[in-house]
This record gives sequence, structure tokens and C-alpha cells, in this order.
Amino acid sequence: MIALKRAVPWWARIAAKIVLARLPIPYSAWKRLRLFEHGDMNLPERAWNGFLELALTAGIVEMQAGLPRLKSSEPGYSVVEIGPGDALFSAVIARSLGISRSWMVDAGPFATTDVREYTALLTLMRNRGVQPPVSGEPASISELLEACHCEYLVEGVKSLAELPPDSVDYCFSNAVLEHIPKGDFPLLASEISRVLKPDGVSLHRVDLKDHLGGKLENLRFPDSTWEGPLFRNSGFYTNRIRLSDMVAMFEHAGLDCQVCRIARWSALPTPRQRMAALFRELLDDELLVSDFDILLRRKR
Repeated sequence: MIALKRAVPWWARIAAKIVLARLPIPYSAWKRLRLFEHGDMNLPERAWNGFLELALTAGIVEMQAGLPRLKSSEPGYSVVEIGPGDALFSAVIARSLGISRSWMVDAGPFATTDVREYTALLTLMRNRGVQPPVSGEPASISELLEACHCEYLVEGVKSLAELPPDSVDYCFSNAVLEHIPKGDFPLLASEISRVLKPDGVSLHRVDLKDHLGGKLENLRFPDSTWEGPLFRNSGFYTNRIRLSDMVAMFEHAGLDCQVCRIARWSALPTPRQRMAALFRELLDDELLVSDFDILLRRKR
């Protein structure tokens, strides 16, 4: 299946996804076929490693005798994940590290409710010497989320309005911010600034590659086409916000920004002359950024 997907040109993927996204087929079926997916964080080991990598980068955990430990000893430590995707594994991992409360925020109820998938994560954690928040196999996802003191909110950026101000110690996402609708991004930035505690941190891994083949083919289209409902609702949308513009939006919302990791192509993967005018005039230094990590704190 992966080899077949790689063999399909980007323009054919767009055409196929526009058609397929409008068929009356549930997301779970597309997920099984790997045609539409909200990431791969329903794989226990990848979710565990991904959570720890970002938490270590953000400086909220440390390793002691090979085991992760939450640095803060303050009561009521809270976490928000933006875009947990196909599983709520981060809630389980966070609780096992001593985090008191978590919110999982997504644009829809995409997370699996198959208890067996969560049991696989619990087994992995026990094998690594980490005590999970439940003993045995939970009877339901509701029971597991209750044990983790987790709320699952599925109204996208609007869901953040349900969180109290100054209530979040750590907010993070992994290859999600590029999917936030362009028009919603300023609201996202202002909500992160509002909910973070004065000493809270927010870390985000952002992937600027197109989601058609890992290049910049998405920059070929003018905003009038790309931001229209035909493209935006067909499973390949990214907001195309470049690094400098994203930093500017966060700073305008009252956040200090530190780009703590940046990866670049050695040469433009899509010819500049094929890009829409909006992007054709950008400097190479901007267009060559393929992905980055950005750490946010409230301005003092």
C-alpha cells in the first residue's frame, strides 16, 4: 500500500481525495485502508517515544535511572495536547508521569474507542517499569479517561475556550499546527496565550511539507483555490503558513517564541516558477524550511 501511494503523483492524489472524501464512508474505514489518517500516534511505542521526546525538549520531564520523571513538584500540574488524532495515549502517559489533569483537543472524535489498543500501551509502559494509571484492562474508554483525569474536547480551536485562563502548565502538538485552518490560527495563538500559566510552556512540532508527497506542491495554488471548501475539506489541507508568519502570529498574541529545531531542504523540492504568486516571491531561506520545533512562553 505504501509503495502504491508513493507511485501516485501529487495531482492524482488531490483528485482522488476530493472524490473519496465525499463518499458516505466512515473515517474508521479510511483509516484501515490508510487513505485518510490523523497521524500515527495510535501506535503505542511511537506515542510513548513522541511524548517523551517533546516533553524532554520542553524541559518538563527528566530521566532518572532510565525512567522519565516530571520535574515539577507543584500540585495540579496540567497538560493540553492539540490534535491527539487516532488515540488518546498522551492522556495515559501524562497521568503515569504524575500529571494531575489533561485536556485532549481535536477537530472531531477521531480517537479509537477500542480498549485493546489502550491495553497495548499499558502493557508497554509496565514493561518499561512505568506504573500506568489503571491496573488491569479498563472496561471502557470513559473509565480510562476518568482515571487519567482527562477531558476529550472535539470542537477544534473553539474547544480551547472551555479551558480556564492561566490553567495550563504544558501545551503541545506533533505535526498538527499546519492543519489548523488559516483563518483560525490567530485565535489558536491567542487561546494558547490565554490558557498558559505565567510560567507555562507550549511546544509544537510543525511540518511544512505538503501532505501529498513531502514537497511543496501545495504552494502551486492561489489562496482562492486552496482555502476554498473543495480543497479544505478533502483530507490533504495544510494552512501553508510559513515559519516567519507563524512566529509573527504567536508574538502578536503575546507569546515569546524560540525556534529550537529547524530542518531545511538543500534545494527547493518544487520549482519556484510553479508556485503561486503568493509564495513565488518569498526568499529561499523561508521556502527551504521543511519542519521545525517552536517553544512558546507568555511574555513577561
